[in-house]
Amino acid sequence: MKSRSVFVCQNCGYRSMGFLGRCPECGAWNSMLEERVEEEKNRTKVDVIHPARPLDEVSAEVKRRFSTGIAEFDLVLGGGVVPGSVVLVGGRPGIGKSTLLLQTAFNISNTGEKVLYVSGEESLSQIKLRTQRLEIKNAPHLYLMSETDITRVIAEIENIKPSFLIIDSIQVMYHPQMSSSPGTISQVKECTQELTRIAKQRFISTFLIGHVTKEGNLAGPMVLEHIVDAVLYFEGESFLAHRILRAIKNRFGSTNEIGLFEMTESGLKEVKNPSSIFLLQEEKPVPGNVVVPTLEGTRPILVQVQALVAKSYLGFPSRRAVGLDHNRVSLLTAVLERRAGVSLYDQDIYVNVVGGLKIGEPAVDLGVIAALLSSFYNHPLEQEMVVFGEVGLGGEV
Repeated sequence: MKSRSVFVCQNCGYRSMGFLGRCPECGAWNSMLEERVEEEKNRTKVDVIHPARPLDEVSAEVKRRFSTGIAEFDLVLGGGVVPGSVVLVGGRPGIGKSTLLLQTAFNISNTGEKVLYVSGEESLSQIKLRTQRLEIKNAPHLYLMSETDITRVIAEIENIKPSFLIIDSIQVMYHPQMSSSPGTISQVKECTQELTRIAKQRFISTFLIGHVTKEGNLAGPMVLEHIVDAVLYFEGESFLAHRILRAIKNRFGSTNEIGLFEMTESGLKEVKNPSSIFLLQEEKPVPGNVVVPTLEGTRPILVQVQALVAKSYLGFPSRRAVGLDHNRVSLLTAVLERRAGVSLYDQDIYVNVVGGLKIGEPAVDLGVIAALLSSFYNHPLEQEMVVFGEVGLGGEV
């Protein structure tokens, strides 16, 4: 078996015989790393385990989903965990990925199902300390393993035969038959494919924890997204208590649902009233604040939009938006100037959505305009007022 050196993009998996500063496939800069690839001249003949069958003979029966024990998590997954599904969970370090899945593992093990939690970053004693902090006790069906060799992990899966598998994290796993370093796109892709294969064969629900790049994206997303069944992303800041779990891809449910959690000393807690974390409790109304209803999946949520309009002393006034599309805010500013005659060309404009929620629906347009006018004229709106509606370029609602 011969091996050769190639340069592989760590973002999309594109291969090149020589080094390239910019990947021609995805456009990422400085993402090409040298890897050793083994070539197999004679491919072995394999037997077909699942032969082709006529459509009319295929059963549409799907095994029943089982609950994670966390209602917000079940909502994002589409109603629970599908047996044999592979889910990738990503987010910044310290955001709560391991905490969420460890709590889920404990809940599922309490139902009598075997759960295998594999950590490649922590020792068994460190995981034990984490379980004590989360008050996880009396879990005879929860198995812990500290390993990075994917072949040993698969051997332990064959031995324990779990119904639920957690890998923390997929970036530290490696296949000993591959010469590339752990964490490279080749290793991550190979390990994910091996775990997906055994998950589908044995109907093992598998969760993979993934790291993020410095830009905040999942490492190697363009490769892994096509392999796994669902991609979930934890949003929020490590120094804030609230977390938002959002589905980027989901073959078994909607990608519009979000899960809301609060990080406490004893782990993640569900937020029963989502609107409570997105609304400010004010004794008297403040100029620039407005309440806007938004629909996240099947759940309506009240959020508070804040705007600050101030005189600019720079040649180019500042325009900033947090939680909203910057281009959309600029468009609404132009509509105000052109259609309403409000002069904002020499004003700094800042717009923020309370609680860290990101809103993409156009129904928030009228709320943003109301907040801008309220701040510009220093006139507070009534606290009981709710504003929503899409605004067109002609000023129509």
